[in-house]
Amino acid sequence: MIVHGHRISLVLGLLMAPCIGFAQQLDNTQIMTTLGQVKAAAPAVDVALLVEEANANVGKGVATLPNWNKLSQLSQLIVEIDFENNSTAIEPKSYRTVGLIADALHHPDLFRYKFLIVGHSSATGTAKHNLELSQKRADAINEALSTTFAVSPDRLFSVGAGEEWPIDPGQPESADNRRVQLINLGLLK
Repeated sequence: MIVHGHRISLVLGLLMAPCIGFAQQLDNTQIMTTLGQVKAAAPAVDVALLVEEANANVGKGVATLPNWNKLSQLSQLIVEIDFENNSTAIEPKSYRTVGLIADALHHPDLFRYKFLIVGHSSATGTAKHNLELSQKRADAINEALSTTFAVSPDRLFSVGAGEEWPIDPGQPESADNRRVQLINLGLLK
């Protein structure tokens, strides 16, 4: 059996912003600088509502929904992470990137913040399958950060968006749409 790798992007700065970093170029300073740009008036995000809305809108899109729209106002940056084809297994070459993210999350400048991991997929499978796969991939990043890299699990939340919020809407099957976002949700309470 041949397993093909798929590029998954991890978004940590402004969604669709020109600030795109790749695993080979990424460093902790970039991550900390981008994720540390928290607006005082950042909107509160209810993760349970995000999950509910994603499940209720399979195949209909989520970007314009009120709770999902709030995410575009929060800090994000694109980074490359690879998963095995149709799998939640993070490819070994991507663990360096996940480790860099963990190092940044352990830094005192970011240690008091909580983060949302949002999984996305391309439109190559059914909308329901893509939603489930994107949730599982977001959960895989969450688990890697909290177990392998000891980021406190109470700082991490995950949700899947499936194919509902493409970064390239003109090409829904594009690999660019397969990504995971890490979004600063604000201070821990």
